[in-house]
Amino acid sequence: MNHIDGSCAFATGNYRNLFVEIGRSQKEVTEKVNTAFQQLFYGDPCTQAIYYPVGRNANGPLAYIWDVANNDVRSEGMSYGMMIAVQLDKKTEFDAIWNWAKTYMYHDSANHPAWGYFSWSVRIDGTPIDEMPAPDGEEYFAMSLYFAANRWGNGQGIYNYKAEADRLLSDMKNREIITNQTINGLRVVGNIFDDEHKMVRFSPVIEIRDHTDPSYHLPAFYELWALWGPQQDRQFWAQTAAVSRDFFLKTTHPVTGLSPEYANFDGSPWVGSHNSQAVHFSGDAWRTAMNWSVDWAWWGKDARQRQLSDRLQAFFESKGLSTYGNQFTLDGNQLGSDRSDGLVAANAVAGLAATNPRAKQFVEALWNASVPAGQYRYYDGMLYMLATLHCGGEFRIWHPNKP
Repeated sequence: MNHIDGSCAFATGNYRNLFVEIGRSQKEVTEKVNTAFQQLFYGDPCTQAIYYPVGRNANGPLAYIWDVANNDVRSEGMSYGMMIAVQLDKKTEFDAIWNWAKTYMYHDSANHPAWGYFSWSVRIDGTPIDEMPAPDGEEYFAMSLYFAANRWGNGQGIYNYKAEADRLLSDMKNREIITNQTINGLRVVGNIFDDEHKMVRFSPVIEIRDHTDPSYHLPAFYELWALWGPQQDRQFWAQTAAVSRDFFLKTTHPVTGLSPEYANFDGSPWVGSHNSQAVHFSGDAWRTAMNWSVDWAWWGKDARQRQLSDRLQAFFESKGLSTYGNQFTLDGNQLGSDRSDGLVAANAVAGLAATNPRAKQFVEALWNASVPAGQYRYYDGMLYMLATLHCGGEFRIWHPNKP
């Protein structure tokens, strides 16, 4: 299980195009990817776009990704926007998002509890709402920066992408505990990854760091950090990748394949007073299947991930491919009737690991879905765009010194 499959994308440089596999032409796929990007980044700013250019500073142009429904800017969306930009060779957009994040979200004061991290939620004018980090943002920031360094080369200052990624990765693993006041009171904050369990935490804030979020586990990224990250931590990242693969089996339901929003380090659902829905399969958890499926596609190290995708897709097929909702108990009881394109998108990506022919129906469902618009276009749109890249063979590892 720890050996790289010789047919995986890391070894071959070949990425499956699930859209072509269901009969679409490469031209159609390219058009679909471009249409999604153009609408989400440059569509009607009132109903379609989530990318907003807002002038410039000494480092150049600035732009943010707006969570329309919650009226804030989130590190998750900013880092997703950067990943989308680097995958599509959109350096202008990448740099503008990164500049805004470093200007308004990054903590560069050594006595701030979130030093070295990014506020997970700020207003569109940059005013912080919560100065603490959400680790999925840091993870995607780091990975997109490494890809940018490898694809475009390094610039100066904040655009020395590799230096920025190395610093962030080291802080995520090694940062010491800092206690101080924030806008929301006293906070005690340490590192983002748990040293003992070798897992990403839900939060580095001491009071709530004793658990994890299954959708934050990104072994496909950790393997690359074990190759490209700061030398002293490479073994840790390799171990973390292996731990996350085991964790996916522990945290998903043995019949449905559903994972909870938050989990204890042993995989069991985490029960917390601030989020009573965390024991169920909901918004965050939609992404978990994407993470194990991309890991299989890139590395091919754990065939159990194929069983997980088959299990998950069999469950959603049983609920009606065109009608299933977006929230469930882990044993499969649907909570409400809402349906989300973000979940449709994530379930299509599960096809990268699935073995059952039903997987093509999930890819077809994504193909037939419109680019998200309206009030909920931020989260649905981000997952739609990422999934379209994954299923179209356009979400790639950008290696050092390779075109």
